[in-house]
Amino acid sequence: MKILIIYAYPNQTGFSAAVLKTVQENLHANHQVKLLDLYQEQFDPLLVFNEQQRRRDLVTEPAMQEYREMLEWSEQLIVIFPIWWSGMPAILKGFIDRVFVKGFAYEYKGLLPVGLLKGRQAWIITSHDTPKPYARFFQQDYGRVLKRQVFGMCGIKPVKLTEIAYLRGSSLEKREKYLRKIAKISKAL
Repeated sequence: MKILIIYAYPNQTGFSAAVLKTVQENLHANHQVKLLDLYQEQFDPLLVFNEQQRRRDLVTEPAMQEYREMLEWSEQLIVIFPIWWSGMPAILKGFIDRVFVKGFAYEYKGLLPVGLLKGRQAWIITSHDTPKPYARFFQQDYGRVLKRQVFGMCGIKPVKLTEIAYLRGSSLEKREKYLRKIAKISKAL
């Protein structure tokens, strides 16, 4: 399987880095794996519209061609990021804004969107510092937003979501348990 890991976390020693390492170490050796580390890549998340760069022309923006090709190549996406201020890191949001554009990731047939990235599946791994019940009932979870509003609209399915809640209040044993769960899922891909 062709797997594209999209990683959005700037600290190479934090828990998200441990999640990335666990995923990479436990994927079957027969898979072809590419890593897109948005921070290491120094991805520019800034979306610009002006007279020279119009929204309808985003699908042909040369600076995004390499990323579109990575997505076209992939059969499985794995997206790893923390939830900050109830949202995804700005660099990941900018990546979605600039790459998952109309004409590449979706189009409209009448009133409804039609996904153009069918035939791919995804696994989203998020972490946050909010207790799970509070997060579930009172906050928008951008892992779910990515699953439903972005990937769903673009035809990517099925999408698995693994949420690591209340990280700041977790013990070392609990974090190790999370990593064992991530390892198990990775091995099953």
